[in-house]
Amino acid sequence: MTQRVNMGYVVFLSVVAAIGGILFGYDTAVISGTTEIVKSQFGLSTGLEGWYVGCALIGSIIGVLVAGMLSDYLGRKKTMLIAAVMFSVSAIGCALCRGFSDLVLYRMIGGFGIGVVSIVSPIYISEVAVAEKRGTLVSLYQLAITVGFLLAYLINYFILRGADTAAADPALGSRMFNNEYWRGMLGFETLPDLLFLAVIFFIPESPRWLIVRRREDRAIQVLTRIYASPEEARKQLEITRASIAGEVKSEWKVLLEPGIRTAVLVGSAIAILGQFMGVNAVLYYGPKIFQDAGLSGEGSMFSTVLVGVVNMLTTVVALLIIDKVGRKQLVWWGVGGMIVCLLCIGTYFAAGTLPTWFLLTFFLLYVFCTAISISAVVFVLLSEMYPNRVRGLAMSIAGLALWVGTYLIGQLTPWMLENLTPAGTFFLFAFMCVPYLLIMWKKVPETTGRTLEEIEAYWKR
Repeated sequence: MTQRVNMGYVVFLSVVAAIGGILFGYDTAVISGTTEIVKSQFGLSTGLEGWYVGCALIGSIIGVLVAGMLSDYLGRKKTMLIAAVMFSVSAIGCALCRGFSDLVLYRMIGGFGIGVVSIVSPIYISEVAVAEKRGTLVSLYQLAITVGFLLAYLINYFILRGADTAAADPALGSRMFNNEYWRGMLGFETLPDLLFLAVIFFIPESPRWLIVRRREDRAIQVLTRIYASPEEARKQLEITRASIAGEVKSEWKVLLEPGIRTAVLVGSAIAILGQFMGVNAVLYYGPKIFQDAGLSGEGSMFSTVLVGVVNMLTTVVALLIIDKVGRKQLVWWGVGGMIVCLLCIGTYFAAGTLPTWFLLTFFLLYVFCTAISISAVVFVLLSEMYPNRVRGLAMSIAGLALWVGTYLIGQLTPWMLENLTPAGTFFLFAFMCVPYLLIMWKKVPETTGRTLEEIEAYWKR
């Protein structure tokens, strides 16, 4: 395989597209460090606290709704550029906004960027990758998300420490890093975004998109750089051309074909169910959960940093083994471990007498099980499940399901922690792991090592 593929170039393309995941991760996780101060400053109720967290997810839902159509019409590269611009507008706007309404608006703009990049970046990577390494390369996107998580947690931690220092002597810090330190946390995203915006110009358009759009001269130029010989590049062009030959129906009609419809429904099911297994509740409300367990503000933030470290390091392990172990095997073991950890976390809150290290241990084990299974697998599966002609549109539908679930969790978690108690909330998350396992067992094929065209043929059968 290494003799027929220019892996260095393929990795470069994948890394550039994956940088969008850093912005995804940062924008998603940074909110966890700002909820308490924003709630206090603007006098938010529990419902408005959920709205502050969830408003960006409304933008994400809009983003995924249009991402597929944008990427299928404009191309993967231009759509990633649009997302990068949205992130910049959001970060600068949040840092400089005048009130809560403006803050919500700019968070929604950033959410739009998250929704778009969550669809387009994995699609781009899957379309430039070779079958033998596609799982690993698409997992770079998930790794980038965890890097974004950790970066957000670290920035939150250090800005909070700096704000505590500046509070003793206001001359030491500006409003952005002192009594309104949430502005600095949200505004820091500008730096990684400028990197993403710059490097996108150094990658070509997806060769599969070019072939679908009948721009085969440009497609063969890209394929010749990906593959080591013109003959191999021409072979790949013919394989992709054959997979879309005879498609005369509109994209929406193709989605309604029996096999393709099944793929879309299965992808949507695993996308939305994954959000009700506690992952994003931990990301959005980690510091709040640790504070409920009795940790101080700085201690809860540091514990959240540990969550980010475990999440990132485990994703590296998943990246190394996903194409060897297989997607489904990772899910079996990982989700099984998640159930055990969630039950133990629920027991900690129910008992009320267990030591804090018990909570932190199973919290970190839960993050490990999540990162090595559903977090590593979901974007890989969604990016490779659908036919070339409708990949953007079909992935938008699955992405919509994912973000609807994420919004509901972001909005409902404060209510659940207050009304179901933390114990009941985590027991509910454990229960929701069961239908996810059943769908993976009965409906999802093992895609490891298969080409995108072979996976398409499976669903059509």
